[in-house]
Amino acid sequence: MGNYKMAHTMIRVLDLDRALEFYKEALGFEEVKRRDEPTYEFTLVFLGDGNPNGHQLELTYNYGQVAPYDLGTAYGHLAVLVDDLEASWADHEAKGYQPTQLKGLSGDGKPRYYFITDPDGYKIEIIRN
Repeated sequence: MGNYKMAHTMIRVLDLDRALEFYKEALGFEEVKRRDEPTYEFTLVFLGDGNPNGHQLELTYNYGQVAPYDLGTAYGHLAVLVDDLEASWADHEAKGYQPTQLKGLSGDGKPRYYFITDPDGYKIEIIRN
């Protein structure tokens, strides 16, 4: 059996510029690479958190897609870690991302997570590191 490592997670987006703005502004992700395939009518943009060997988020934009994608009932959410959960929540609130209430009290009485939603409806769990 091989030594497997996570490479990336792909999600489809309707508006690539809007999605990029969200993931860069809301979560501080950086564009790692981009591949445009005009023949096949799609663009891939890979985002990372600054760790060159870390897991990446692949945004896939299919030319001309105008109807929202059906996210289905099996999909759950993306999850990211943050050191200062309360400051992150306040920043997301101030930027209008409508974070859920802080939830999941730990043994020290501090909340452990909250959610925000990206422009395409994908849920993102922000977890205290």
